[in-house]
Order: sequence, then structure tokens, then C-alpha cells
Amino acid sequence: FVLDRSDAVELPIKFTPRFAGCYHCQILLKSSCDVRVYEIECVVNTDHAEAELEFLTPAYQAVVQDIPISNMSSQEWKLEAILEGQGFYGPPLINVGLGETALYPLMFKPTAEC
Repeated sequence: FVLDRSDAVELPIKFTPRFAGCYHCQILLKSSCDVRVYEIECVVNTDHAEAELEFLTPAYQAVVQDIPISNMSSQEWKLEAILEGQGFYGPPLINVGLGETALYPLMFKPTAEC
């Protein structure tokens, strides 16, 4: 037995998350002859943020900028860092516990004037 589009019923849901994270909920629908439970998982990401850092240091001398990463979600984050550009260094992985702020140490060590 297949329902066509005219038999469909829309169930509008408004979801207003306060923070990024993974949210779970159940929707229970009951009638006199049927009971249905729908499980919904919503994943909320923050807006893409851009930042600009300016490093000023003599050639061959390193400078480190600690970049704060705040985890306001309900899960621990295991993040992988991919650095592009000559002279930049940092740890390849960083863990940020739930509700915590971790500092990512980004190092710039120029090998010549640039």
C-alpha cells in the first residue's frame, strides 16, 4: 500500500538551537488506530568564520599565536589541523572537551625575509 502525495500530512517543526552541537528528539504521533515514534537528529554548525592574523618577526625567529577554540556543544571535539603555507607549524590534532576552550598554538617561523 503506497501513499500518494495527496495523502501526505505536513508536520512543521521549528528548531531554535542556542549553540552548535548534535540535538536528538523524539516525536510521538498517536491516533485511535496507530502509534508512531519518529527520532530526529539535528546537527548544528556555526557559521563559517574567517579570521586574519598578521605575524611580524625577524627572519629565522619564531612567533606563536594561541588561537582559542571554544566547544559549546554536547560532545568532545577531536579536530584535525591542516596548515598551508611556508613557515607555519602547529599540532596536527587537538582535542577540545565539551564546554571547554582549548588554545591552538600556531607558529610562524620564517626562513627568509618575506
